[in-house]
Amino acid sequence: MAYVARWIDETERRRFNDFVAGHPKRHVLQTWEWGEIKSRTGWQPWRLILEENGEIVAAVSILERRLPVIGIPIFYASRGPVLDPQDEQLFDAVLREIRQLAKKRGAIFLKVDPDIPSNAKALETYLRRRGFRSAETGKGFEGVQPKYVFRLDIAPNEETLMAQMNQKTRYNIRLAQKKGVTIRRGTREDLPAFYRVLKETTERDQFLVRAYSYFEDMYDSLVPLGFAELFIGEYEGEIIAGTLAFAIGQTAWYIYGASSNAHRNVMPNTLIQWEMIRWAKSRGCTLYDFRGVPGPSQLSENSPLYGLYRFKKGFNGEYTEFIGEWDLVYRPVIYFLWMRLEPFYSDVIKGLIGKIRNRNKGK
Repeated sequence: MAYVARWIDETERRRFNDFVAGHPKRHVLQTWEWGEIKSRTGWQPWRLILEENGEIVAAVSILERRLPVIGIPIFYASRGPVLDPQDEQLFDAVLREIRQLAKKRGAIFLKVDPDIPSNAKALETYLRRRGFRSAETGKGFEGVQPKYVFRLDIAPNEETLMAQMNQKTRYNIRLAQKKGVTIRRGTREDLPAFYRVLKETTERDQFLVRAYSYFEDMYDSLVPLGFAELFIGEYEGEIIAGTLAFAIGQTAWYIYGASSNAHRNVMPNTLIQWEMIRWAKSRGCTLYDFRGVPGPSQLSENSPLYGLYRFKKGFNGEYTEFIGEWDLVYRPVIYFLWMRLEPFYSDVIKGLIGKIRNRNKGK
């Protein structure tokens, strides 16, 4: 079948978003706005649509970035493309168009990480036949996007969802309510307080956080369009927790969470998750994604990540493994060299960040 393929511009932004939102493989990371956000952090977005009889049947937002040191571009379709993954003819047509752009731009490879469970063996077979190679690092929780998540079917009513939770989770929700914790939708003016609590969280749990401007950009780009929402948890007039959620179509995602070192005993994190689930239901979502959790090799109770796993598991979601990251290589020699250089480069950068942190702590 012949499809009409076009790389589109700003004039078709709304049409592009409408297709993404209405498709079963929808994702906020494939919206036009996400490409704009990433364009301000060093990426260049490209948007492709394929049409049949004037109707869009496939779409993809490609992000292009030049690699450090070698200065040659790569392509990344974050949680894309948006199409029926079982339609091989359509998938082939999308890949052909991306390959042509890659040739013009000199891209080394295309990375994809579809929001598709690992039991989709037919898709894995398809990707291998088309020349993709697995780009797994053995660190499923640390990929570009998480490979392991908890996902909750929120179609049942609230009473059923509550009844299906772990008893301790239900108890903590009610405890927070009894203690007077309140959850509300955040405003633009709440962003500084949210970021302050987020910084507390990252320092306590020892992980990196993006600059404040990145969160301003996300809020300004996504919240007014209904693609995101900020939630604020308060206790005795003090902001002690905050979260950022994404949503499009019938799917919502928990993206960022922050909790103060103070008043952790009143369980704001559990209540804020419940209120996010209720919000997702109110806007017609049927799936709530808790996002990243450790892979099977890190599920020991001795693992520092086990508490995160136990917290999200308490809501009775389904532990889901995605198909992972796959690279379609256009320039094999350069790809081979980069794959050997990248681990060294990453270790150097992480080492520098560690030194800066230790130096700042000593001040």
